[in-house]
Amino acid sequence: MRTHGAVLRGPGDWEVAELELVDPGPGQVLVEMAYAGLCHSDEHLRFESQRYPIVGGHEGAGVVQAVGAGVTGVRPGDHVVTSFLPACGHCRWCATGRSNLCDLGATIGTGQLPDGTWPFRLDGEEAGGFCMVGAFARHTVLSEHSCVKIEPHLPLDVAALMACSVPTGWGSAVNAGPVRPGDVVVVVGTGGVGCNAVQGAAMAGAASVVAVDPVEFRREFARTLGATHAVAGTDEAAGLARELSRGTGADVVVLATGTTSPEITGGAYRCLGKGGTLVLTGLADHTMETTVALPGNITTVYEQRVQGALYGMCNAYRDIPKLLRLYEDGKLQVAELITKRYTLDEVNQGYQDQRDGTVIRGVLEHQH
Repeated sequence: MRTHGAVLRGPGDWEVAELELVDPGPGQVLVEMAYAGLCHSDEHLRFESQRYPIVGGHEGAGVVQAVGAGVTGVRPGDHVVTSFLPACGHCRWCATGRSNLCDLGATIGTGQLPDGTWPFRLDGEEAGGFCMVGAFARHTVLSEHSCVKIEPHLPLDVAALMACSVPTGWGSAVNAGPVRPGDVVVVVGTGGVGCNAVQGAAMAGAASVVAVDPVEFRREFARTLGATHAVAGTDEAAGLARELSRGTGADVVVLATGTTSPEITGGAYRCLGKGGTLVLTGLADHTMETTVALPGNITTVYEQRVQGALYGMCNAYRDIPKLLRLYEDGKLQVAELITKRYTLDEVNQGYQDQRDGTVIRGVLEHQH
């Protein structure tokens, strides 16, 4: 079948193009996407990708249209959230409760499905979907292991954010921190991921949550999600963290900026206190770039920890339903994160708005 989606043929801007979609093979699922979040991880592809062409979008929700042979987890008509990290359930990582590190995720950068299938063809050339998803296309073919079934009454725009931004931010605080009752927490960067780190820290019982962002709109929005303080830069945040902790410094610092550098991570590190944990969630535009330069002696004698966090250390099949229940119970704000909706043709404008700091989360709306 043919569909339309936002693609990159190489570094540069997104292009809306007609795509040819393969039929779902064994273990694969055809999904009609309803919504896709504009995550900054896709923005990195504009500068560098493991392979072009590539269809963007890894944060999405939609409805299953067809399934291939052997698929048992979902069937046509089911509503699903895409998991940008497939989970086989059997590898070493899945078997020990760390499914976000599943071995099936080896080709998320190229978009090739685990069995070697390329889901799209663009002008006759094979193309992948970013993170094996390709949610910027109206229709996409996924591995069964990348689909999380959800209840049909849940709004699909809210559900789409469960594919990345909500679990990544929330889990960075709750799982990777882990934030404990009474902690002083600093969240650096309060966009789509950072705001959810604020929610997670507040929910975990932090005594103080300091939101750091140069954009006033974003840091003030963070206050509505549980931030007790909001400042423009890490220098001010470091002094505030020492004051709030009676001189120690932050127990947990979550770095959730759209891009990172030694200067950005260094500023976050200066907020950290003795025995504290610096959670690295944000990524750089170039994956091999050195982004962390820390004073090793202080890290040693203060027994500080640097913790990477992929998908907030969440398990998609466990945590997406749990977070949706928290949303339904009114304990987790999700719909409020959606600042603006865009058509597929407006994808470049959506990312420009993100760069300008005028949105928390922009969403592509495939449904009309």
